[in-house]
Amino acid sequence: MKAKLESKEGKSRYRKRKQTVEPVFGIIKSVIGFTRFHLRSHEKVATEWLVVALAYNCRRLCRLRTA
Repeated sequence: MKAKLESKEGKSRYRKRKQTVEPVFGIIKSVIGFTRFHLRSHEKVATEWLVVALAYNCRRLCRLRTA
């Protein structure tokens, strides 16, 4: 596996794993700083995600309103 990852093709494939699928998730990770969930259970994680999404949407609305 190490030899595969060190090859040119392996490096290019592994590099793709670092890409953000959508800009929204990248903004949430880098700007808001949310990189992992801090609570357990499905219900608590869902609530935590709602708070993060609300923060993102409020931030976006504020920026759109000032523009």
